[in-house]
Formats: sequence, C-alpha cells, structure tokens
Amino acid sequence: MMLGNSFRPLWVEYKRPWKLGSLLAGIGLLIAGSFYYRAPDWDVPISIIMAVVTYLTAPWSLRVVVERRWRYLPLAMFFTWFSVDGCYWLYWRARDPVALALMRDANFPASLSLYAMCGLIWYYNGSLKQLLADARTWLKEKK
Repeated sequence: MMLGNSFRPLWVEYKRPWKLGSLLAGIGLLIAGSFYYRAPDWDVPISIIMAVVTYLTAPWSLRVVVERRWRYLPLAMFFTWFSVDGCYWLYWRARDPVALALMRDANFPASLSLYAMCGLIWYYNGSLKQLLADARTWLKEKK
C-alpha cells in the first residue's frame, strides 16, 4: 500500500528489525502488565491484537497529519479509532460484554496515548543506523 509520493511502501518499513524489536518489546510489556495489574479487560490476546493493529496503522496515521495529507485524514481517523477502540470493542463484545461496559471509558485515553507514542516511535522511515546518523546531524545543527 502506497499513498502519495512520499509514502514509502509500507511493507518495507514493517520489516525493519528495530521496529519489529520495539513491537515485540512493547507486546512483552503489555503481557507483563496484564498479569501484574489484573484489570478485567487486560489480557494476553487483546495486548497482542491492539499492539499489532497499532503497529500497522499508527505511523501511517501520524504521517497523514504531519504531511498534511488531508484527503487521507478520514482513513487515518478510522485507523486511529479502530486501533484504540474498535478492535478492543469487537474483542470484548465477543468475550465479556460486562468487562467492556466496565472498562471501555478507562481504556480509551490510555490506548490513545499509547497509539500516539507508538506512532512517534515508528514514524521514522529508515534503518536504525540511518535514524542515529540523522539524529547526530540534527543535534550538530542545533549547536
């Protein structure tokens, strides 16, 4: 899927080892949190589902806003909603509607914050080596 001239083919970015590593680390933290906090709506499957959907959508959605690709904004907003609330609603509606009713309002702000942070982490298009080189160049220019 490629939208616009500056949108790289997404599959190239999805396969970056540093991005996959950070996704796996995040999933690990989410799974650990599901055992530690024992919230009625926080389990292993939803941790994996929401993390993977976020991985697939957050950087693209952020890029739409940053690059002012307004014609794609409705799709970016849908992806954001689906990642933050839609897949959560589908899962818990099927699994335990009581947990959904109890926790949905609390889940939304936390998930939206995580979605934005993940979008920022995975926004950069390039290898980790390129990211570090660009960061060094940027820091030198700021001195």
